[in-house]
Amino acid sequence: MNRNETEIKNGEAKPYRYRPVLFFILAYVFTWIFWIPACFVDEKIGGFLMAIGCFAPAVVSTVFVLASKSPLLKKDLKVKLIGLYKVKWINVFWAIVQFAGIVVASILLSLLFGQPLSQFALTEDFSFTGVGVFGAFATVTLAAIIEEVGWKGYCEDSIGQYMNWFWESLLFGALWALWHFPLIFIQGTYHAGLMVNPLFVVNFFVSAVPMGFIITWVYLVSDRSILACIIYHMFINLMQEKIAMTPETKCVETLVVTVVAIVIVLMNKDMFFEKRHVGKLLETRYGLK
Repeated sequence: MNRNETEIKNGEAKPYRYRPVLFFILAYVFTWIFWIPACFVDEKIGGFLMAIGCFAPAVVSTVFVLASKSPLLKKDLKVKLIGLYKVKWINVFWAIVQFAGIVVASILLSLLFGQPLSQFALTEDFSFTGVGVFGAFATVTLAAIIEEVGWKGYCEDSIGQYMNWFWESLLFGALWALWHFPLIFIQGTYHAGLMVNPLFVVNFFVSAVPMGFIITWVYLVSDRSILACIIYHMFINLMQEKIAMTPETKCVETLVVTVVAIVIVLMNKDMFFEKRHVGKLLETRYGLK
């Protein structure tokens, strides 16, 4: 047993002070310094710059943990990444089923507004261009992995250290949505395709807030597993890309997601409103005083 493990076992590990404001400043800066120039170049170069910028939250998150000098924080990241034996996989399964149900309900409701039944079909292509079908599939998959390593590796806990999970979910959802903002100006992205109608753009940013509650729920009920969140995020990306929902139906979907988020919060009041972990997230997690 090394020194760090001994400190944790004996309860001697020093408390770690999370720095959410600094994290978000750096995550935004190191993402947007690539994404903003991508708005003014051709599609191929823009796609390359966009891909580099996507790594920023994960890189910043990992640097924060490794440079923290906190054995408890480092152990926590390791457990969240590879502690598969702790994951409640049945909860991950039901979370995926739940989102599939959201998509089905959204399409059925959209029929009342004149949208076609053919939305249940699969799309032939992805919504963003310039990288080919295989490249597009790899992009949505890699995006889920990179984002969740960043957001769950440090970000969400850094907010949750100072407030209950309800307010954390609300704040994270808004900040997560804003992080995507430059993408609506980068040629070939899904987000740029929404610019045909301002309503579709607004809907994307609004939808991220209730999704913040749902993905926080997935994170907590899967024992704070990053892999579980990656799987869920990947499933969402693929469903949003490959199910032929119209942009109008995705506005309906936001309403359905909001209802589901409200139901989840009401059914898990203790999870979202408890304050036992506030100020001592890691210590509570590992049973330390």
